[in-house]
Amino acid sequence: MMIRFLERKDHDQWLPLFQANCLHQIADDVSAETWRRITSPKENVYGLGVFNNDGQLLGFLHYILHPTTGFINYSCYMQDLYVDENHRRLGHAKLLIWELHEVGKREKWNWIYWFAENDNIASQNLYKTLGIKMNFSLHMLQTQE
Repeated sequence: MMIRFLERKDHDQWLPLFQANCLHQIADDVSAETWRRITSPKENVYGLGVFNNDGQLLGFLHYILHPTTGFINYSCYMQDLYVDENHRRLGHAKLLIWELHEVGKREKWNWIYWFAENDNIASQNLYKTLGIKMNFSLHMLQTQE
């Protein structure tokens, strides 16, 4: 296995996984803009990919860096974590999270945070195996219908 930052050449492998992550309910222009942001050096949106030895993309992790009040260094929001259904329960998601943690330590981020719905049992179980306690809750106000 190899984990590295996603590159423009990975688009054709990334797109079907991204669409599956979004339950095939996302518009093409949104997918295109997401990919542009991930691969643009001018954006604070990034992607890590886990690849097998043949170079096949098995899963990805997207994250966003942003400033926060009270700190100088960036904070990291882990936006998406997805592993192809045929490659789940093999530790790939955990590897992606730990790689993000290593990047954050090197870059001296304040923290890494994410949200997972309470009824997403697979995600909740994954996070429990990391030994990380989620000690905050998400409150959302819907601004668009």
